[in-house]
Amino acid sequence: MTFYISITIITEILMLTMIFHVIGYSGFVKGQKTWYIFTFGCIMFCSAAECLVHCGYYDPKFKIILTLVTIIQFSLAPLLGILFIGALGLKNQRKIGIVFLIMSFIVEVVCAPFKAIFYFNDEGYFRGEFFFIYSIFFFASLVYLIVCMFIVGRRFKKRDFSTILMILAILISGILPMAINKLNVAYLAIAVSSCLCYIYYNDLVQQDIKTELINNQEKMTSMQTHMISGLANVIENRDMDTGEHIVRTSMLVRMLSEYARIDGVYVEEIDDRFIDLIYTLAPMHDVGKIIIPDNILKKPGRLTDEEFETMKKHAEVGGDVVKEVLSGITDEQYLSFAADLSTYHHEWWNGLGYPKGLRCEEIPLCARIMAIADVYDALISERCYKKAMKPEDAFRIIEEESGTHFDPKLVKVFLNHKKEFKNIDKE
Repeated sequence: MTFYISITIITEILMLTMIFHVIGYSGFVKGQKTWYIFTFGCIMFCSAAECLVHCGYYDPKFKIILTLVTIIQFSLAPLLGILFIGALGLKNQRKIGIVFLIMSFIVEVVCAPFKAIFYFNDEGYFRGEFFFIYSIFFFASLVYLIVCMFIVGRRFKKRDFSTILMILAILISGILPMAINKLNVAYLAIAVSSCLCYIYYNDLVQQDIKTELINNQEKMTSMQTHMISGLANVIENRDMDTGEHIVRTSMLVRMLSEYARIDGVYVEEIDDRFIDLIYTLAPMHDVGKIIIPDNILKKPGRLTDEEFETMKKHAEVGGDVVKEVLSGITDEQYLSFAADLSTYHHEWWNGLGYPKGLRCEEIPLCARIMAIADVYDALISERCYKKAMKPEDAFRIIEEESGTHFDPKLVKVFLNHKKEFKNIDKE
């Protein structure tokens, strides 16, 4: 009899632990928590009721109480499959469960006085002539559970039917001893199976959530890319020089970042994520030009000092535009990176740039890379106010401004790969 007490204690502790886990688990909504708690609670009740009958400490004066307890147990036990399927999220389980419980309970109550399914006498508990009625309810619930597990599993992208078969094997291994040898270990098997179901299906849920998050991130990235392209096109429509400039500077910053990493320059900062961001966000660097009047932006000659001061505002305004447009639809790193590119790409290594007068490594690395790409492309491109410069002359100017306008380390990388940058239009 110590055996029954031991397996009951194990079952009770196991289910109590699961209940505490469900209560503290943030991945469930209130309704699903209720299903799980009620399911595990019913297993605890049925297991305890089974132990009262078979623990070896039977007293005939309690046979009426034990009869009532067993009626409830025999009514709830076939309901366990429906309860757990409800916990797994299949619809309409509450209605099915209520109908099943009422049918089972009525049968037990009607049969109890006639000792048809079970009875207690002075000797203890005995199965009645029609105990098979309870078995039919119980096995019907078992079949329903297995069938519905496959139905629920169809909702998941990576279902593993071998796990469902393993759960079925555990259930059968616990139920057969009860049916054949009257060895009552069924509720321990049910408890273990319920834990496996809980873990298995919640693992599937987490996998699907992860997949959904990845898909949502891809959609968000696509939306961000289209938004960036849209903003860049707005600038292109106002400044016809900017369209090809956007394409080339994106390629230039990616190449310069990749070569810097190859040459061992700023490798602690330049990783795959950095390269992806600077390539994606480079078109945003001149977005602040949206506030520059056409008479300045399209002026076919050199700007006056006053006009240049107006033009300089595009850098600081660009950072604000980026934050307003992208805030709330992207992560902080993405937003900060885009704002840094737009705001600081006109800062100089010696501190004489704008808008903040930052110097050396106070300037964000992405902006220092953008500065070289921006100036190089401007030099080799024809504009409304100048002719295109030969790449060799552009390389010489950038070399001359190393340590004043540009980061010396990045200039060295740039000059080490002249051939590749010279052929930028062929990329």
